[in-house]
Amino acid sequence: MELIAIGNGTASRETDKLAGDLLKLHPELNLTKIVVSEAGASVYSASAYASQELPDLDVSLRGAVSIARRLQDPLAELVKIDPRSIGVGQYQHDLSEVKLSRSLDAVVEDCVNGVGVDVNTASAPLLTRVSGISDGLARSIVAHRDANGPFRSRRAIKDVPRLGPKAFEQCAGFLRIPGGDDPLDSSSVHPEAYPVVRRIMESTGTELKGLIGNSRVLRAIKADQFVDDTFGLPTVTDILTELEKPGRDPRPAFKTATFTEGVETLADLKPGMVLEGVVTNVAAFGAFVDIGVHQDGLVHVSALSRTFVKDPRDVVKPGDIVRARVLEVDIPRKRISLTLRLDDEVDGSSRGGGGPRGGGGRDGSGGRDGSGARGAGGGRGGAPRGDQQRQGQGHRPGQVQRQGQQSQGQRQGQQSQGQQRSGQQGRGAPADTALADALRRAGLLDGGR
Repeated sequence: MELIAIGNGTASRETDKLAGDLLKLHPELNLTKIVVSEAGASVYSASAYASQELPDLDVSLRGAVSIARRLQDPLAELVKIDPRSIGVGQYQHDLSEVKLSRSLDAVVEDCVNGVGVDVNTASAPLLTRVSGISDGLARSIVAHRDANGPFRSRRAIKDVPRLGPKAFEQCAGFLRIPGGDDPLDSSSVHPEAYPVVRRIMESTGTELKGLIGNSRVLRAIKADQFVDDTFGLPTVTDILTELEKPGRDPRPAFKTATFTEGVETLADLKPGMVLEGVVTNVAAFGAFVDIGVHQDGLVHVSALSRTFVKDPRDVVKPGDIVRARVLEVDIPRKRISLTLRLDDEVDGSSRGGGGPRGGGGRDGSGGRDGSGARGAGGGRGGAPRGDQQRQGQGHRPGQVQRQGQQSQGQRQGQQSQGQQRSGQQGRGAPADTALADALRRAGLLDGGR
């Protein structure tokens, strides 16, 4: 055993501390502990596929197995879960389920095909994401592999029942066979392009094993010399790139956030602390960051950078490791305000009612009613509210007294229907938000009609 995977859910910090104490007592074990996101693990553990895959294990143990596998091969494990269950994005439940599923499935398929699949270890759900392979064909590949042993070459895949020439043509380039009979079978070079590689070998007078990974020889080759009626210049260029770095994984190096020891709950947070965390979700109003206190903090869009940020996704994305400074902590409402501008001044006073930068839940809603924008309290570029509004002393736009009709402390006029509605909604949105614009067009705020 070399790794210990710890889910980031309930009691994760306590378990992480226990594992750390164990490693200190027994350094000879040479173990590494890593905190892993367990988003959607409960969905997998209760699924029909988990029951087929791990029939003898309890539901809780199935979830533990899923968390461990995510550390070994995240892509192969996450494809077993409906992408909607991971909870990344904003307002995903307000969209058409059919269109959402189609878009998410396309993104997952692009990721799987971009990385490639080891056909001798891939599960049926993972094979299903490969171009040209349906659910039934994926099960046939797994059944053939279990009955006849691992595949030794890509040609052997043709022996799978119901896998015809067209399906093989579509999927062969994405299926990898490490340690097989032909070294090219572990690369992204399609079997149809193997003759091009043979011609390159003859031209350079080098054997295949001496050609693969030989940058000096490959970079001296002129790709246009191997262009023919079947393979154009882009294809030959891709072949040379793959031969130079065979089996190249386009995914970045695996990194994890190091949570600060002694900071395990909201009560441990103090304004001014600089903590390392991981981005769990990105919405239009900012980014949510897990800093190891079982509650994600919110970095408002205005605190992501010193420059204007139109789209937070241009600055951060889920999975990024960042260093954030604690601005405010609202313990009763479980909200954490963070900033990525580490030299920002910190207001140590408690907001008491959450504010535009108050943290939200892991689902990324961050809002009072799940809409996100209201809890975030600001537009994309909206500045934070002033001190008077933060203390609950400011007026909504709909509460402004009409000139000539009202005196201070006494109302003699009658507010319009839009003003009354606006006054009943509590704290208002800044003037540059989409919500405020919509209210003005409907005549519910001053300046509408």
